[in-house]
Amino acid sequence: MLNVNGTDLFYERRGEGEPLLMIQGMAGHSLHWGEPFLCALERDFELILYDHRGLGRSAPHEGDFTIADLADDAAAVLDALEIDSAHVLGISMGGMVAQELALAHRDRLRTLTLGATYCGGEGARFTDEGVVNALAGAILSGDPERRVRTSWEFNVSSPFAKAEGNFERFSEVAALYPVELPTIFSQLQAIMGHDTSVRLEQISAPTLVIHGTDDQMLPAVNGELVASLIPDARLELLDGVGHLFFWEQPERAAELIREHVAAARA
Repeated sequence: MLNVNGTDLFYERRGEGEPLLMIQGMAGHSLHWGEPFLCALERDFELILYDHRGLGRSAPHEGDFTIADLADDAAAVLDALEIDSAHVLGISMGGMVAQELALAHRDRLRTLTLGATYCGGEGARFTDEGVVNALAGAILSGDPERRVRTSWEFNVSSPFAKAEGNFERFSEVAALYPVELPTIFSQLQAIMGHDTSVRLEQISAPTLVIHGTDDQMLPAVNGELVASLIPDARLELLDGVGHLFFWEQPERAAELIREHVAAARA
């Protein structure tokens, strides 16, 4: 555990190489990265994994927070581990956190990878109302199986959702550390207040943006917008892939990050 900003955060270090700080999305903890993706990355990086406040194996948390607060948590994790700078990967809400980290702590980033994320502002598109209603109904139903199944079906492409064994692996991870409703609502409130659109031009870290074209949680237009607003950012669209692109194409996602880091070094 690391005590940062008044709360205890679970963390893990694995792999060898330059440090890669990995920031999870809404309701996601460090196990939600999936072993195939982590194994593909740890061959080249020392992975710095942690759970957001109030989630996973971190301490319970009461009260609201902002995306900027979560970015300060991420910086504090690096401080506590005595890591001056790291490559940073943020997905979904974690991508929003990574945006704020890159803006407020720009000297801490070697490279930035933003996956399936959102910046707010003109041209951004939040989750469609029908998807939001279906997810809300599942969350409020009190039925854990319905909640996980509904989340799964909207977070990956239809072919991947139906393929044998995929849901079983995801549900096993989800069952380990169920997320409390107050934490979900606090994260959602933080997301709704997020808007970095007019500030993204200030990001100086070499940036890669990855987005699946079949993302139902945050449509791919958001990835295109983010990439257009960050100077010299590279956009990689994964055809037919959903929100959790690192579950659907773990080797490809890891390869893109390796290529991005290598290009930045060159």
